[in-house]
Amino acid sequence: ARTLIIFDEFANNLIKRTADGHGTAEDRKENIKRLLNFFPVIGEDSEGKMVALDAAQVLSIPRKLKSQEVVRRGFMSNFLFQNIGNIFGAPGIVREILENIAPAHEEGNKKDGGKLKDIGSVSVDENGDALIPDEIVIGKARDLFGDKVYETIASVEDSVAAVGTNSDFAVVSEQIKNLTAAVTEKLNQDIVAPIAGTYEISQGARGRLEKQIKNEVENRFEKLRGDFEQQARIAKVELERKQKDAESEAELKQAESQYRSVVDDALKAFNDTVRDAVKQTIESKPRELIEQMEKKKAEKEKSSIEDDVRSHLRGFARTIPSFIMAYGDGRLTLANFDEYTEDDVFLEVTGITEDQFRFLRDGGDYTDSVTGETKHFEGHLFNEVVFDDSVAEFWRKKEQLADYFDESKDEDIFDYIPPQKTNQIFTPRWVVSKMVDLLEENNPGCFDDPNNTFADLYMKSGLYITEIVKRLYRSEAMKAAYPDDKERIRHILREQVYGMAPTRIIYLIATNYILGFDPELKNETKNFVQADAAEASKNGELHRLVDEKFGSEK
Repeated sequence: ARTLIIFDEFANNLIKRTADGHGTAEDRKENIKRLLNFFPVIGEDSEGKMVALDAAQVLSIPRKLKSQEVVRRGFMSNFLFQNIGNIFGAPGIVREILENIAPAHEEGNKKDGGKLKDIGSVSVDENGDALIPDEIVIGKARDLFGDKVYETIASVEDSVAAVGTNSDFAVVSEQIKNLTAAVTEKLNQDIVAPIAGTYEISQGARGRLEKQIKNEVENRFEKLRGDFEQQARIAKVELERKQKDAESEAELKQAESQYRSVVDDALKAFNDTVRDAVKQTIESKPRELIEQMEKKKAEKEKSSIEDDVRSHLRGFARTIPSFIMAYGDGRLTLANFDEYTEDDVFLEVTGITEDQFRFLRDGGDYTDSVTGETKHFEGHLFNEVVFDDSVAEFWRKKEQLADYFDESKDEDIFDYIPPQKTNQIFTPRWVVSKMVDLLEENNPGCFDDPNNTFADLYMKSGLYITEIVKRLYRSEAMKAAYPDDKERIRHILREQVYGMAPTRIIYLIATNYILGFDPELKNETKNFVQADAAEASKNGELHRLVDEKFGSEK
């Protein structure tokens, strides 16, 4: 997937209208097609043969793999998000929304980053890079170094003065080598060391910084040396030409005198240029390095905040499978996600309102709480293509696993739904199966009597009811009483199984699962209701609630 994503980006970033994710799908496909003519991509097909991929496959394979990965992770995947840097354009209102979403704590990352509080402390430029105000850099350079830079300049004066005292190229090279070493040593000693201590950088990072400075100084002085040697060579060529054309001793002497004058001027200019370069290098390095350190610090802070934002967004994304189970019909997308869900259920499950979700999804205008100004937030924090592909992939898997009577399947759709911030934690099927086994052990023959009734008064997924239904349906005594399969299952669902779900979304999830294998059954039984049996039990009202919902005769 990574290889093909890079190929897509390479093909389309070469052309302005499709660079950085822009352009139509057809434009992007055509660019990939053109690049494939020169740079084919070879992959293994389903039969194990190596074949050339076409443009459609280059685009579709990563999408398919991404959507499968998102579903496998229970939608807690950063593939679903994009443009996270946009949050720094509207820090206050975005923070307010995100703080209402409980962050997802995957295994190994149990601690809340808590960085949302710092969202307003990072400024970014138009490219989304951390922005460091000049006054911060200037102030820290002044506090840390003061007039020390001038002392550093003075300490390398001998090495500077030696440059330009001899026109011999070998001597000049040695002079530049000595000067580079002297300047590098003083920079490391007088500037890098204090910065390393102030910013508490590691030994390895300090080593890389010193190497960076050495390369920069070396390259700069080598260029000056090269410029001098070029001038000296040109002067030498000119001397040789004049010597060849000279018709008298006087003309030869004049040519040599002009050559020495040119070389002396070049040496003096070389020394002056080197002196200026040393002064500029030593004076500018403190500010450059402090800006570099501050930028790294800000980028690290920015990255940490973005990670925390993604954690909260994953907290929202983990609710998506539940919504698909409760409201999905195969046509749910990012664009209509808010239209499929009930407002109060959306708020209860996600922690934010549908308007707040739309603000994160689409962006919009808002009033700055500090200045009172009307500003615009770009939004688009969700990757629409990945979102829609993943929803479609989950729906496909849900349909594939809908028939819970099929024992050939070794997985369950609830394996793909992560724990929620509410009480939606689904008991694994193997545990449910064991519970039903124990029920039968303690009540032999309980699944053979068509008059026996069973209830789950605190349904989550509906798995417990489905295991009961399967045992009743497969009972030989039940088959004898109701030989017709359709009649038997309808009797079971109308007369023998009952359930209560504590919330609206759990009720929809459970009933859609219990009755999902046959849509007609949804209208044929009233044995499943939304009611909080746990709360009623605390208040000593459970018997009354059961009588109210199902009738005392049940």
